[in-house]
Amino acid sequence: MAVTGGKGGTGKSFVATNLAVLLAEYYSLVLADLDVEAPNDHILLGAGLSEEEPVDIMFPFIDYSKCIKCRACSNVCDTGAMLTSREGLPYIIPRLCSGCKSCYFVCPTRAIYMGRRIIGKTFKTNVNFNGSSFTLVTGMLNEGEEHTPPVVLRAKRRALSLDADLYLVDTSAGTSNTVATAMDKSMLVIAVTEPTPLGLHDLDLILHVADSMDIPEKWVVINKSGIGPEEKHQEIAEKHNAEIVARIPYSKDVIDSYVKGTPIAVANPHSEISSIFRQLAEMVREVIG
Repeated sequence: MAVTGGKGGTGKSFVATNLAVLLAEYYSLVLADLDVEAPNDHILLGAGLSEEEPVDIMFPFIDYSKCIKCRACSNVCDTGAMLTSREGLPYIIPRLCSGCKSCYFVCPTRAIYMGRRIIGKTFKTNVNFNGSSFTLVTGMLNEGEEHTPPVVLRAKRRALSLDADLYLVDTSAGTSNTVATAMDKSMLVIAVTEPTPLGLHDLDLILHVADSMDIPEKWVVINKSGIGPEEKHQEIAEKHNAEIVARIPYSKDVIDSYVKGTPIAVANPHSEISSIFRQLAEMVREVIG
């Protein structure tokens, strides 16, 4: 299952981490934080990052003694990483290179050979709350890097390589291909939104993505409920055959749980919001069995 939402700042990680804590009482669970440009599940869980593994991609090196200045490599590069000098020789802008290998395969003289470049890392961390535990897999893009898909893919593969009953994915904001990659093969998508015009707009977009991926169960959680009108959110949900399953009120208790680095379901288990999360967790259990 995946927790997503389109717009940033709606509370995707807030929902994902609290559900992970509650569902870990019943399942062997892996939570994958695939918001690789700004992963924060470990912060909300008060957990460190451990068991680091690098994420590398192919990086082209050029043997200029074999280069015939045909420009095939720069012509095929669709990210603008391979440029041509006035003398007709190719040169590379490393941070723009996606590691697609097109230049390697198109070069007629094999003047390009494959090196490696590290662009990010993944982590595997054990998280414990109230006698139950789960595994957090975190993907993290290196500062200054621009190509998120390889890190998202590597982090997701690492999560799926672990033996678990339930895999819970926390996606990045937006509706890019990395979000679709994170959601791929999910049987249930929970779209977290907020009662604002931008929240409404992006809810429509992310549910459209879920429709295009034929995800069978689509739920909507309205976070910060009460700060604005919510009638149109219901219309958008019905348009995509989705169900609004929870409304989480705007509350200082949530901020307090952020500061403590402890999910509110643990930090304040008797609060109204914790009760909402327990009900949502029970709904998930009914769907996945």
